Amino acid sequence: MSQNPIAETVASLMPRAKAELTELVAFQSVADWAQFPKSESEGAANWVADALRAEGFQDVALLDTPDGTQSVYGFLPGPEGAPTVLLYAHYDVQPPLDDAAWISPAFELTERDGRWYGRGAADCKGGFIMHLLALRALKANGGVPVSVKVIVEGSEEQGTGGLQQYAEAHPELLAADTIVIGDAGNFRLGLPTVTATLRGMTLIKVRIDTLGGNLHSGMFGGVAPDALAALIRLLDSLRSEDGSTTVDGLASDAVWEGLQYPEADFRADAKVLDGVELIGEGTIADRLWARPAVTVLGIDCPPVVGATPSVHASAGALISLRVPPGVDTAEAIKLLEAHLIAHTPWGAKLELEVVGQGQPFQADTTSPAYASMAAALREAYDGQEMQISGMGGSIPLCNTLTSLYPAAEMLLIGLSEPEAQIHAVNESVSPEELERLSVAEALFLVNYAESKRG
Repeated sequence: MSQNPIAETVASLMPRAKAELTELVAFQSVADWAQFPKSESEGAANWVADALRAEGFQDVALLDTPDGTQSVYGFLPGPEGAPTVLLYAHYDVQPPLDDAAWISPAFELTERDGRWYGRGAADCKGGFIMHLLALRALKANGGVPVSVKVIVEGSEEQGTGGLQQYAEAHPELLAADTIVIGDAGNFRLGLPTVTATLRGMTLIKVRIDTLGGNLHSGMFGGVAPDALAALIRLLDSLRSEDGSTTVDGLASDAVWEGLQYPEADFRADAKVLDGVELIGEGTIADRLWARPAVTVLGIDCPPVVGATPSVHASAGALISLRVPPGVDTAEAIKLLEAHLIAHTPWGAKLELEVVGQGQPFQADTTSPAYASMAAALREAYDGQEMQISGMGGSIPLCNTLTSLYPAAEMLLIGLSEPEAQIHAVNESVSPEELERLSVAEALFLVNYAESKRG
């Protein structure tokens, strides 16, 4: 990395950044109180609030959002007449999944092979540390040239919409000239990338009932309708033979025109086993960034261990549908519900509950902020040009902010490049990526302030 004063400062701050990320990762801040204590999330929220206060932020507050979680807010005033930039991250994390599959404990930041491992290291506790590094570097080199608002969400991974609802009820709180969402990632480690599109999403709980109670499979099997079998048939209706998502009435043929994702790279990134085919049709980019994708996240049924020879009376599942840009999530939900109703076999009783949703997002990459970011990334990444990609994941807050502040520019950057393995076991962050992106964010704030003065 070229050594300008900001880059030198960030480099000197990296040991402190590692120590702080170690403290933050230690909080088991999964916003699901059935799995983890609420006190863990509250501890992480207080840690973030204390960090903002230590940096001179004003009006630091723990916002009690309608979903029962807390988001952390702070404001750092800049020079008179300077633009306001909102920096976003989230401190809540995905559960660790299989503890035994982690090489080192999920909530202990551990350095190994040049990376820092731990749940949330990249997604998105590392994103908050990135914001801190950028601001500290600016303060050490003449000051922060813009007014800064920071919002750190407490339930992004749950999709329960607490911060969106809070923002809608307090529309003045997060108003800004431009917004940097620190919850995306470079397309490839070391390749500077901004994310221009996000798929929306919905979560639907499905329950099927067929009998008043379980029955002996020898005495009743073959005639009595099995709820688990009905659920399996229903879920199978959501995919075609090649694995493409098939929801009646929902288009699945859009094409992605930008940066492409080579199949060999995807297979390596996704750790697809030798001989196993990829699902769907079209380019990898088409399928990831431009088309809907259904995933069965979980099934309620007896486990193999302890299973009895029974015809099951009830079964359930949690279904995720990723919604591509250009499609309204509310309309996609209607189509998905209608599909599930139409494809439920044998007259089984079906219950549906929408438990989370968010709209897709598409940024205006021609806005002036993108020029400021392109120059910043070019300098931070030794002359490499900024790439623009899509992302298959969802950040529902983006659309809320776009609706509340239509004149605000929005950029998505972050630490979740493919090697980070976010949401999987052995999540990690590259400290070099953290360093470069912190430099880039600081340079962006300088460039952006200058562009507004010009």
